[in-house]
Amino acid sequence: MAVPGSFRRQPASRGLVSHCTHHHIVVFLLTFFSYSLLHASRKTFSNVKVSISKQWTPSCLNSTAPELRPYELWNSSHLFPKAEEATLFLGTLDTIFLFSYAVGLFVSGIVGDRLNLRWVLSFGMCSSALVVFCFGTLTEWLHFYNKWFYCCLWVVNGLLQSTGWPCVVAVMGNWFGKAGRGFVFGLWSACASVGNILGAFLASCVLKYGYEYAFLVTASVQFAGGVIVFFGLLTSPKEVGLPELGADEDEVSVEEDANRPLMGNDDVDDDDRNYSIQATDNDDQPKAIGFFQACCLPGVVLYSLAYACLKLVNYSFFFWLPFYLSNNFGWKEAEADQLSIWYDVGGIIGGTIQGLISDVLQKRAPVLAVSLLFAVGSLFGYSRSPNSKPINAVIMAITGFFIGGPSNMISSAISADLGRQDLVRGSSEALATVTGIVDGTGSIGAAVGQYLVSLIQENLGWMWVFYVFILMTSSTILFISPLIVREMRLLLHERRLRVLAE
Repeated sequence: MAVPGSFRRQPASRGLVSHCTHHHIVVFLLTFFSYSLLHASRKTFSNVKVSISKQWTPSCLNSTAPELRPYELWNSSHLFPKAEEATLFLGTLDTIFLFSYAVGLFVSGIVGDRLNLRWVLSFGMCSSALVVFCFGTLTEWLHFYNKWFYCCLWVVNGLLQSTGWPCVVAVMGNWFGKAGRGFVFGLWSACASVGNILGAFLASCVLKYGYEYAFLVTASVQFAGGVIVFFGLLTSPKEVGLPELGADEDEVSVEEDANRPLMGNDDVDDDDRNYSIQATDNDDQPKAIGFFQACCLPGVVLYSLAYACLKLVNYSFFFWLPFYLSNNFGWKEAEADQLSIWYDVGGIIGGTIQGLISDVLQKRAPVLAVSLLFAVGSLFGYSRSPNSKPINAVIMAITGFFIGGPSNMISSAISADLGRQDLVRGSSEALATVTGIVDGTGSIGAAVGQYLVSLIQENLGWMWVFYVFILMTSSTILFISPLIVREMRLLLHERRLRVLAE
């Protein structure tokens, strides 16, 4: 069906502005802050690791223990004979969380394509907030300390938190099309970094009263956010009578098709492109594609494997950076929490700028390759950072720019590109499923990495941890190398065409 000219896609910059309504802004903000709150509760755990480690070790090894505390009460929280074992268990909890989070992502993506995204997201936020409250606050108030209980709670928390990312990416994909997607998603994907900053800020503000209050504050804010999402989030334009996203992208010219950022089927007729991935005129509820069908889409496996390597590095900074600063340089925990924010600042700027560049080029892989090459150098430089907070903050921000930026692009804009390929246009839903596959595979890599970090640090030292980071970053480039070669050839071919046209 031909689409009225008023709904035809305009050039990226103009089309994005002209089709942006207040509904788009509300959706952007609600999805942004909903995932920020989920990340804030995760960041709380990494920010209070030193305090938890002190709480779980004997008073003879802990100079900060209150002298007047009864011995029986202190002995009830004696989980480990020394701080090193407590640290290893904290790393194990990170691994448990990420493995359950990874499993949950594969399931949540499928569920998100079949149920109302708003219900799934709000349920995950509210129930996860209750689990975080029980883990960090209720157990401390009741003086109940049990390793198996902690592990079970963190498994459940990982499953519940996995509902967040596939749902918010799918909602954003419903509202924002290919016009400016790299910039919009690059800016929007800063939600994780903003959540890290918010979590670090909240934790550092109340940490002096006890680590349980850090969990209490973040859990309360997250629960309130889940309630707001339930009553305020619109999952697709059709809920308010706006045209479907496919209408904005119909009747695309051959020249625009050649510039698609990810794999498109060049043999598909123009008439076959006039469909929306969400809904057709004859079917109000599109049929979701299967898990293995989504895995077979071009680029999904390669980007999933690449993201597994990159997320290992990115999440290792997320989980261990405050601990590394406190442990390696002897800085106070609250100061280390505040300084670690600079990594997220670099990631925010990197994701936005690199997304904008990929929009201009209309290619993603070459931008990722250049950034990751610089990331290798920045990791090597940061591993030799001196005991100086200003210098450390600058190198940390640079590292975040070149690692956090590509990580944000793969998990958001590229996942949306993969989920809206020509092969799944028509009556198929794929966005949440593909996002779950990419992020789930990445979380498996991150889960393995968290245990490796604690193990390598304990036996070989922090320098070897950074060597592993460099190896994983290089592996990311290796996995996407076929896509880099393909898109570079397209760029060179387009350049030759422009030269001949002149």
